Amino acid sequence: MGEQITNQEQVYPLAPASKMPRSDEESNTLQSNELRRKKRIKLAIYIAAFAVFQTIVIVVFSLTVMKVKTPKVRLGTIELKNVTTTAGTQASSPSFDISFTTQVRVKNTNFGPYKYDSSNATFLYQGVTVGEIFIPKGKAGMLSTKKVGVTVSVNSNALTSTTSLGNELGAGTLTLNSQAKLSGKVELMFVMKKKKSAQMICTLSIKLNADNAVDLKCK
Repeated sequence: MGEQITNQEQVYPLAPASKMPRSDEESNTLQSNELRRKKRIKLAIYIAAFAVFQTIVIVVFSLTVMKVKTPKVRLGTIELKNVTTTAGTQASSPSFDISFTTQVRVKNTNFGPYKYDSSNATFLYQGVTVGEIFIPKGKAGMLSTKKVGVTVSVNSNALTSTTSLGNELGAGTLTLNSQAKLSGKVELMFVMKKKKSAQMICTLSIKLNADNAVDLKCK
C-alpha cells in the first residue's frame, strides 16, 4: 500500500487585501474634477439664461422699435378770419366765402423720422371742391409731430346746385369735408426704409352765429 500521509496540510483562505488609504494627491484630483464639473454646469446655466434674455430683447425690440406704424395727418385748431354768407333770395342764390387759419399736423409715432412729399389738402361741400391748400414736403421727427401753419379760403363759386346750401345757411350751420394724403418713407436705424401713406378725412361744422365756432372731427 502506498505511504500514508500522517500530517495533513491545512489550507487557509487568503485574507482580504487591506485597503490602502487614498493619497492627498488623489483627493485633490477628485476635488478639482468636481469643481470643474460644477463650473461647467454654472456656465451652461449662464449661457442658457443669456440666450433666453437675448431672445426676449429681440422680440420686444421687433415689436416696438422696429415695428413701422402709419403716421397720422390731421387739422389743428381752426380760427375763422372772414365769414360772408348769403342764405339766398328770389333775386340771388345762396353763397358763402370763408377764410380761416389752421395747422396741418403730421404725427409720427415711429422710432425714426418720416419724410413725406408735397401734397394738397382739399375742402369739399357735398363732394364738390370749394377750396384747396398746398402742403410742402417735410419731415416729422422720431416720436414727434410736424406742424405746418396754413391759411384756407373756401367759397361756393364752383357749386352748380345750391338748394341744400340755402337750407344749411338758413339753419345757421355749414358743413364741409377735408381730405389729404401724404406719401413718404419711415426710416429706422438709418438703414431700413419703409413706404407709408398718411391719410386725413375731417369734417368741419361751421356755426354761423355771433361766435363763429367750428366743430372739427378728424379720423
